Amino acid sequence: MKVEAGTPILMEGSNAPQLYTALHGMGIRYKTLPSGDRQVINFVFPGDFVGLQAGVMGEMSHSVEASTAMTLCVFDRKALWSFFKDKPERAFDITWLAAIEEHFLGETLLTVGQRDALSAVAWALVKLLLRGRSVGLARNDRLPLPFRQQDLADALGLSLVHTNKTLRKLRVKQLASWADGVLQVNDLAALAALGQAGIAPMPKRPLI
Repeated sequence: MKVEAGTPILMEGSNAPQLYTALHGMGIRYKTLPSGDRQVINFVFPGDFVGLQAGVMGEMSHSVEASTAMTLCVFDRKALWSFFKDKPERAFDITWLAAIEEHFLGETLLTVGQRDALSAVAWALVKLLLRGRSVGLARNDRLPLPFRQQDLADALGLSLVHTNKTLRKLRVKQLASWADGVLQVNDLAALAALGQAGIAPMPKRPLI
């Protein structure tokens, strides 16, 4: 299935009958308050499996939206349990993916609660680059990053103005720049030190 940028793929509170694997393109996962305030909880990269919450809990507790044109592999949610039964190795893969997401959310909570703005943005850029490397999108520490600065701000609990100023500081320090949809990291070790982030390669994710 192909969708255009800005297309809602799954909506918070919905009981969608489909699950998806992102094959091409990128998106965001987010939650909203009744006030309309938004928290981006993760960025969707190729290879990500989305919709598992609805498959297990009956409805989505967050929304997923395409940030670029995306190609998705569609699964029937009703077939999830028989899929687990017939393909136990795939059931383990999905459990592994859920564990990785839990680990990342813990890191994100630590970042939002304890890292200052400069450290938080540095941490996020390191993680995005490493994720891009793991799926073959990054070359020479240069990564297509089609998200908006507002998306990053909403992920880190910062204002757009503060996020913009922080990105400018990183550019002045010649650590990293993000412009025209491309992230360029000039000194990964220094950026990681600033963000108190590890730079070990991310494990290869199984493709569902």
